[in-house]
Amino acid sequence: MQIQRRDFVRTAAGMAAASYQRVMGANDRVGLALIGSGRQGMADWKWFLAHPEVNPVAVADVYQPNLERGVAATEGRATGYKDFRRLLEHKGIDAVVVATPDHWHALPTIMACEAGKDVFCEKPLSLTVREGRAMLNAARKHNRVVMAGSQQRSGPHYAAAVELVRSGKLGKVSHISATMIRNAMPGQGKYPDTAPPPGLDWDMWLGPAPYKPYNQLRCQYHFRWFWDYSGGQMSNMGAHDLDIARWALNSPGPLAVAGFGARMALEDGGETPDVQEVIYQFPGTIVTWSVIEMNSSPRPALEFHGTKGTLTVSRSGYQLKGERWSGPGGRKAQMEDSSATGSGGQQHVAHVQHFLDCVKSRQRPNSDVEEGHYTATMCHLGNIATRLGRSLRWDASKEEFIGDSEANKWLSRPYRKPWKLA
Repeated sequence: MQIQRRDFVRTAAGMAAASYQRVMGANDRVGLALIGSGRQGMADWKWFLAHPEVNPVAVADVYQPNLERGVAATEGRATGYKDFRRLLEHKGIDAVVVATPDHWHALPTIMACEAGKDVFCEKPLSLTVREGRAMLNAARKHNRVVMAGSQQRSGPHYAAAVELVRSGKLGKVSHISATMIRNAMPGQGKYPDTAPPPGLDWDMWLGPAPYKPYNQLRCQYHFRWFWDYSGGQMSNMGAHDLDIARWALNSPGPLAVAGFGARMALEDGGETPDVQEVIYQFPGTIVTWSVIEMNSSPRPALEFHGTKGTLTVSRSGYQLKGERWSGPGGRKAQMEDSSATGSGGQQHVAHVQHFLDCVKSRQRPNSDVEEGHYTATMCHLGNIATRLGRSLRWDASKEEFIGDSEANKWLSRPYRKPWKLA
């Protein structure tokens, strides 16, 4: 049976009213559901199911084998749904994990808020700037905890690194570089369009995206290399390290952006850049983003360049090295070297626990939907500049490009009927 959005919103309003009345205690179990039980979804599900305070209620996925894996991980406790809208009608769900492909982040998140559910949404928060703003508005309107899956924000050494930058210990930080580098040659291959595999509802998988025939490269993990569904490595890995850079700068967004890149070396059917250089201008600081997918020569994932020290940060820790000034009287090191260790796994554990705590306390999380929106927007701006091949000026308060009607058209995308963005 087809569920119309207007009917769903009507019934969801009643469920949301009841949900607002429930105040959870510290020892209460959180009724949790998973929307999207593919590769990333199952990784998230594992972290959540490890918590005794989680009660797995439901799983939704448009691909039957994925759906079965998601339910099986709960030892049969969760109910499976092919349509996430049916899942959102379940009154035993307090929160949902949205781990779908990027083009399916906005609508489930918004509908979950309307249904009175809290949301843990994988990064990048959105596919477009307008989607992100609609998600933020829905969270605030319905008083929901909505958190982006930017687990680095829950890493103690990342928080310490941000404090080092903000405290001025590095001196004036006028340059920050973020890089994603790997050798993915010769690419993921080229495949003919075929009928979808058994058990896959391809039309529902596409959802609001333009209709395209099924191709195995477009589905599962590699959807990231197609503009209809994602933003390439910019919104894949850039959403992590640019988030930390923006956090350290304590800024909602840049003043200007310029970008260049293309799919230059990988020989496959992908569309997003395998080489990309983006420059962001913030007040007093330049931030750069580099993608190199045809060579694996080592480069730091994230580096803050200050007048007194250089701070190199990754998921395994940070290294701080003092700078030596070359001017008169400046030969000695400006600060002592230091380091700290971290763990990617521990960041996931802490991030999941933080979300569950916020569901109970109703406090805004460290990667609140607003922060996720600003970081996703930063990624979208870089990709828009790259696709246009020129520099753009940005008004973060209005969330629009300054005096550039052509660029502003890229802030949203039309949805395929019958899907609509609230």
